Amino acid sequence: MNFRPCIDLHHGKVKQIVGETLGTDQQQVVENFVSTHDSAYYAEMFKRDGLTGGHVIMLGGGNEQAAQEALRAYPGGLQIGGGITENNAARYLEAGASQVIVTSYIFPGGRLDMNRLQGMVAEVGKDRLVIDLSCKQRDGQWFVVTDQWRTFSDFEVNEANLRELAGSCSEFLVHAVDVEGKRTGILESLVKQLAEWVTLPTTYAGGARSLADLELFHRLTEGRLDITIGSALDIFGGNLSYSDVIATCKELGNETAKANRGKA
Repeated sequence: MNFRPCIDLHHGKVKQIVGETLGTDQQQVVENFVSTHDSAYYAEMFKRDGLTGGHVIMLGGGNEQAAQEALRAYPGGLQIGGGITENNAARYLEAGASQVIVTSYIFPGGRLDMNRLQGMVAEVGKDRLVIDLSCKQRDGQWFVVTDQWRTFSDFEVNEANLRELAGSCSEFLVHAVDVEGKRTGILESLVKQLAEWVTLPTTYAGGARSLADLELFHRLTEGRLDITIGSALDIFGGNLSYSDVIATCKELGNETAKANRGKA
């Protein structure tokens, strides 16, 4: 279990927002936090603390410059997502992204387009592609949502579909949209199922608000998933200590490694 940091960009600024409000009128977007620091400040922090596999997410337009600044500050240390297509993916990798994250581009019209997915793999390579499977629950099942989480796709997040997609990427990123940005606790049922289903490194995002949540997450997943936290962190205006999160995740990760050695 690793802590994966995040830098969310909205209108060129580092923000923490309630993600599902993005598709509403601009005046209705709920902002939990707007930083006075730029994206490079956070990238340099994560580099200093040795955190890898974090992600920069561009929430809509106007974020290109800020994204480039973060990638330059921590080359090879951050993934990038938000509006990634075959046409621009290589540019972000050349700018310093370790991997590109794709969602809506491969789900046009709410359906998985294998031609687009295969095109992305051909363009950047499987090892440098992360698929974002941000999802919402409907009728007791989890479905990928796209277009700033406004559109339900027909793609169910389940074991069979995850195993099929695993052949075309190196990682999954899963935002639990129903709780993302709300600091109401992790979605226990989703994280338990993901831990049972995934065969690739997978990062869960959504709802974590305390060290107790981290311990619960570790117990439910048996250390098989990584986690990211945004709005709850003190570096993003919350009450949860960033340094304590790093230390706790490291400790829990060491426990998992020790347990795995014991099974070998």
